[in-house]
Amino acid sequence: MQTESTRKEGNRPPRPRLDDGTELKDQVITIRRVTKVVKGGKNLSFAALVAIGDERGQIGIGKGKAREVPSAIAKAVEHAKKHMIRIQLADTTIPHMIRGEADAGVVILRPASKGTGVIAGGAVRIILELAGVKDILTKSLRSPNPISVAHATMDALMKLKNPEQVARDRGKGKGPVEK
Repeated sequence: MQTESTRKEGNRPPRPRLDDGTELKDQVITIRRVTKVVKGGKNLSFAALVAIGDERGQIGIGKGKAREVPSAIAKAVEHAKKHMIRIQLADTTIPHMIRGEADAGVVILRPASKGTGVIAGGAVRIILELAGVKDILTKSLRSPNPISVAHATMDALMKLKNPEQVARDRGKGKGPVEK
């Protein structure tokens, strides 16, 4: 009989962790069944899009493709870990309104007052919750494709800037940011 410390829990690998020991949470955004027509028939595989984050401002998305769903998800998680970014948060929301674009997907993110919650759907909601955003208003325009929407959301999050840094870049003082 094995002790609890050496016993393995199912087939799932242990949760990924960052270098500083914080635990990453992953969530599947979409899984697609993909077929490739070849001489002998059709090859079936699965493509997975996964978001991974620490709910403290770090987020990444990744795509993986394999013949089985668990393998595709594992590949997507590895890809997401390699492409993580740190986003700028202002308490429980984002510092300013931003628009992100990727292919046909367009996403508008607006800061919201405390207690509003995450007003978003689909891929945008998953990404923002894993990033640690608690209050935000969003609108997804043009494409309903979850892959395009996810990339547009990441584009918007990468464009976010710290108000103090912008003031320094413009040669303004350290005082409060005026609207």
